[in-house]
Amino acid sequence: MCSLEKRGNLWVLTLTGDNQHRLSPTLIHSLLSTLSQLASQPTPGSVLLTTASGRIFSSGFDLGWARAAGSESGAMDRLLSMVDSLKPVVAALMSLPMPTIAAVNGHASAAGFLLAISHDYVLMRSDYGVLYMPEVNIGLPLPDYFATMMRAKIRSPMALRDVVLGGVKVTAAEAVKMGIVDSAHDSVESTVEAAMRLGEEVGGRKWVGEAYAEIRKSLYPEACLVLGLPHKAIVSKI
Repeated sequence: MCSLEKRGNLWVLTLTGDNQHRLSPTLIHSLLSTLSQLASQPTPGSVLLTTASGRIFSSGFDLGWARAAGSESGAMDRLLSMVDSLKPVVAALMSLPMPTIAAVNGHASAAGFLLAISHDYVLMRSDYGVLYMPEVNIGLPLPDYFATMMRAKIRSPMALRDVVLGGVKVTAAEAVKMGIVDSAHDSVESTVEAAMRLGEEVGGRKWVGEAYAEIRKSLYPEACLVLGLPHKAIVSKI
């Protein structure tokens, strides 16, 4: 469901399998396992780059699996279980002891949108794909950590309103103007290439992973509180 490849100091995590890259229990477990593996073996200069195969980054939770429960209550139980199981993945990204980059290769909607912006840097192709939070359009409430992360990563009140309350579909160029995406690129290849260059640039700084993670958490105190991420004391080597 996802693969991990090391290229120098870069760890490249690729969502594979289902072209929609729906966040099913299997994929969520695979992501958490991979991130736990990375967290246990950081070295100065390590960087995570996350992307996906095909034309879609992630279309969000696997609602087909939820509906297969056969009843409305069963479907809701399955959906809530996916909501609960994704929270540790977001927490793992927010506490990962290395810089993180998302190379968004196409549509990123709902939980897939959240997955993308849980990275430190977001690059997106401009020739295909949108960012989209459909909850308001389909009548689903927004989980608490979704809302907190959206507030943390979309700092413009008008942009936040349009994305979350308006359910607008945001192109790469629009996302750059809104401050959601760092840069837009004219193809999936150029997006990944730019993400690789950025990864090599930040990796070249040889930052200490534990210190980097703690500084990141200090920037998003509300999100870390909701995600259950405590601050750790770092002993300076100066």
